[in-house]
Amino acid sequence: MPGGAIAAIVVGVLVVIALLWAVAQYNALVRLRNLVQESWRQIDVELHRRHDLIPNLVETVKGYAAHERAVFDEVTRARAAAAGQGASVAEQAAQENQLTQALGRLFAVAENYPVLRASENFQQLQNELSTTEDRIAAARRFYNANVRSLNTKIETFPTNVIAGMFHFERAEYFEVQDPQVRQAPTVQF
Repeated sequence: MPGGAIAAIVVGVLVVIALLWAVAQYNALVRLRNLVQESWRQIDVELHRRHDLIPNLVETVKGYAAHERAVFDEVTRARAAAAGQGASVAEQAAQENQLTQALGRLFAVAENYPVLRASENFQQLQNELSTTEDRIAAARRFYNANVRSLNTKIETFPTNVIAGMFHFERAEYFEVQDPQVRQAPTVQF
């Protein structure tokens, strides 16, 4: 075989290897992007569960503390904003922060009513909300780990070349901004 033919075969093999590598990297980026989207949906499911519990909690507290109208209105407004559609991850996090703060004030009101705290319905709602908060925290950790993996893959060489060619973008972390909100609200009395 002449030297030119061997060189052509070597170049062909290298091109095939490069194409296979590019396809593998593209597929890895797609898998990570889909995993980030799936993990966001899990957060969304838990947030909806939280949003569904809140009206029952507010109604239960209202029965005992009807004169605390401002707190009830604040929780209702915060819940409506957080349950709204179309928010970015950062906007959703900010809205959830406001809702968590409003819930904290609602539980502060409930502390003033021993009969309410002793209510079986109130205790059950507290437990469900506490469990939901734990599930949201776990889903947030899972989502943020997937975001970290995707962002690292997008930013590291040589995968960043493929990511740039196919317009893969960094994902946003779901972060709690307010240090007081970094923990789930205390709902045990």
